[in-house]
Amino acid sequence: MQVVGDNIDTSVPHPARRYNYWLGGKDHFAADRASGDAIAKAFPIVVALARANRKFLGRVVRFVGGEGVRQFLDVGTGLPAPDNTHEVAQRVAPESRVVYVDNDPIVMVHARALLQGDPLGRTAYLEADLRDPEAILKHAALRDTLDLNEPVGLLLIAILHFIHDDAQAAASVRTLVDVLPSGSFVAITHGTMDFSSPEGIAAYEKMFAAGGTDVRARGKDQILGWFDGLEIVEPGIVLVSDWRAEDDPADRPVSDDLGIYAVVARKP
Repeated sequence: MQVVGDNIDTSVPHPARRYNYWLGGKDHFAADRASGDAIAKAFPIVVALARANRKFLGRVVRFVGGEGVRQFLDVGTGLPAPDNTHEVAQRVAPESRVVYVDNDPIVMVHARALLQGDPLGRTAYLEADLRDPEAILKHAALRDTLDLNEPVGLLLIAILHFIHDDAQAAASVRTLVDVLPSGSFVAITHGTMDFSSPEGIAAYEKMFAAGGTDVRARGKDQILGWFDGLEIVEPGIVLVSDWRAEDDPADRPVSDDLGIYAVVARKP
């Protein structure tokens, strides 16, 4: 595989690298750390939420795999970390196939690590932007790896809140969901200020307007609107750490400010 790094600008923070920093990884730069620290200073819960979001990924892949789905489209995969999607999916069923999508060239540099899956299955990586879902669907790596006539687990984990335009976010979800066959699943996690005080919301909006955070928080009703025509599975839309949780409630992050919703649905 050819690796192209000409488009890497390490002076600009990138969500994938900042997320890696919060998860305790090593693949980040000064701008990513500065951005991560600034957000964590304003909202100290964010690091715990990032880690809870990562744990949700494992739970939802096991759930979807347990429902018989053997194909996954993971958009906004980020940098390699323990329990990548293909690792979890192929523990459920070694023949599982996974396509990763991200728009950070540095993820491409690390793609070889992601492509080491079970020989019974397949993994692929393509560099694309969720704001152009048609490019994702037309990409040869997707068409060569996934059979869109068979159910797919679509994973949009902590990615849609980086699309600031509401109509564009909704259109991206709809375009991807429309091509999925019956029996497919859609999993979304998304930042929210639904649990915040007026003061917390004001602080967030000020930070967002100043460019201090690139996360466009959205409310429960807006997120649920993306699931029109789908069957939401239990327990519905809940905090990410509460979705089919396996740990003690006392060990889950609790915040009166920033939160992350999780919701999973099946396409009938």
